[in-house]
Amino acid sequence: MFAQQLLNGVVVGAVYALFSLGLTLVFGVHQILNLAHGAVLMWGAMIGLFIVTFTGLPLPAALALGMVLGGFLSVVLDLVAFQPLRSRQGDHLTTIVSSIGANLILISIAQRITGAQTLSFPFGTFPVRIYSEFGLRISLQQITIVAAVAVMIVALFLYLFRTRMGVEVRAVALNERMAMLLGVNPRFVYFQTFFIAGALAGAAGVILGVAFNAVSYQMGDAVMLQAFVVVVLGGMGSVPGAVCAGLFLGVVQTLTSVFISSQLSDAILFGLLFLLLLVRPTGLFAGLHAEARRV
Repeated sequence: MFAQQLLNGVVVGAVYALFSLGLTLVFGVHQILNLAHGAVLMWGAMIGLFIVTFTGLPLPAALALGMVLGGFLSVVLDLVAFQPLRSRQGDHLTTIVSSIGANLILISIAQRITGAQTLSFPFGTFPVRIYSEFGLRISLQQITIVAAVAVMIVALFLYLFRTRMGVEVRAVALNERMAMLLGVNPRFVYFQTFFIAGALAGAAGVILGVAFNAVSYQMGDAVMLQAFVVVVLGGMGSVPGAVCAGLFLGVVQTLTSVFISSQLSDAILFGLLFLLLLVRPTGLFAGLHAEARRV
């Protein structure tokens, strides 16, 4: 029983980590808390649903298109909501207010399109197969989710720490003006980071929509609350921290819901977060600024 729930928690935590990576990447590079990130997840799920429903394309194609369109939506958010404030040297509060406004607009559009209804993927979108190994019941869907998330996380780490573009991203995170003197184009870095963040959110949206077979205009709001915990717990702007904290959050939330109380799971989770921050106020890991110093 415990091992089964531990496995379920890892699957949930993997999706939390995937979604939170985009949020923490944008914060680590731009020091922007993008509260519209949950709306990007929701639109990624919507796009994946519409593609499967109306075009008949397979789920992998819907996932890929959901990632691409989620990435471009995130870039548009930057151009409309954040770049004008950057050029006017707006403070953190103005960017937060701007992202809240963008989030409400995206949610309102989705609400109007769906008629405030919860939508479902067509039957048979993902095959239902259950395997029994070592006393555990593991579904093909769980295996696919963990494998897909692992591939995306590894790809992001290779991009950030093994490519020239990743070096430029970390250089801008450390000191934008110095990076410009070294020939780095900050605008291209902005495009990259927002696109990657949106693509990861879109992927998380499609995965969650298929896993629960439910797509709603409100689905991003609940995940954003968990993402805040992941970002703070892992260390503001820390990419490895977001992965570890996402897995930890998923496991703790699942175990407390099953063995203690589903109604108290959030209270226990935030209590653990409070105690941990008393010991490590900066979170589990250093942020991207500190990671950039290892370039």
